[in-house]
Amino acid sequence: MAVAGPEIARVLAPGGILAGLWNLMDDQVEWVAGLTRVSGSAAIGPRDTPADWRAETAGMHLPKTGVAARFVSPEQAEFPHGQRRTADSLVAAIATRAGMLVMPEQEQETTLGRIRAFLASRPETAHGEFTLPMLTGVLRVRRL
Repeated sequence: MAVAGPEIARVLAPGGILAGLWNLMDDQVEWVAGLTRVSGSAAIGPRDTPADWRAETAGMHLPKTGVAARFVSPEQAEFPHGQRRTADSLVAAIATRAGMLVMPEQEQETTLGRIRAFLASRPETAHGEFTLPMLTGVLRVRRL
């Protein structure tokens, strides 16, 4: 936003709306909270769970330099949904996250192994398909 914010504000009409969407893992569900803990921040990062997303995006609309604010305070909302997964498809999806892709290969294999073992240990995820509880987080700001 430090670079994009001023340009977005320049082209967005006064009173215009800018909105962003994030897909979040619902760590209010016990097994998802456990998955978050065993995965580590490279796999499930600071904007991947609701509480962390709220904190990380709360000041996103504010300029980082001494220039005047261009947007009013944000509105945040979350909408529940789920993704059908298997343990293998969830591990494969987590393996594509940026933090995982830049890990040294051995560390990546160890992390993915830890995630696989966790999923195999949980009755919710050990056998066949399951629904990964998700929220879509929406951040909306209005141009001053």
